[in-house]
Amino acid sequence: MSKIRKRIQIKSADIELFENFKKALKLKRKIGITKSPKGKNHYYIMFSDKDFYNFLISIGIYPKKSHTIKALNIPENLFCDFLRGLFDGDGTFYTFWDKRWPNSFGFQISFASASMEFIHWLKEKNSNLFSVKGFICKGKNVYNLRYVKGDTRKIFKNMYYNNCSLFLPRKRMKMEEAFNTDSRKPR
Repeated sequence: MSKIRKRIQIKSADIELFENFKKALKLKRKIGITKSPKGKNHYYIMFSDKDFYNFLISIGIYPKKSHTIKALNIPENLFCDFLRGLFDGDGTFYTFWDKRWPNSFGFQISFASASMEFIHWLKEKNSNLFSVKGFICKGKNVYNLRYVKGDTRKIFKNMYYNNCSLFLPRKRMKMEEAFNTDSRKPR
């Protein structure tokens, strides 16, 4: 976000994320492409929208949000959509076989942010809304809020409620495949 002309710029390496973003905001702007030093495509879109900019400020999102983001004022009826968007942009899903037990298939969902205050707020919000615990890990220049197995299923169920329409199918399918693998493993 830029204070100049209330401009908003979004950057990501995921083109599908941009298509969803354009669809949600009914943007006509073209998606720009730049190359990373390693030659990977990075996408961006920039637009000015005074009302949307002011809305973002009103819920607690400010310029340089990566480090300044704190508790947000997300309306409760939109929180699951917010969480799904956060997962699509800054979330990861891991699967693994636990080496200690041969038939122990595990998985976890993780949300990342450079702001420890935001991660603590998110952990508390998820705990209150979904009765999940989660734990915070420090990564390289980032904090990760992680949830394992049962809590991952609860978060999934809420993020992908019946009529949700905007999401990255590959992330949802990866989680569904892990849940199916877990239900098929020998007990």
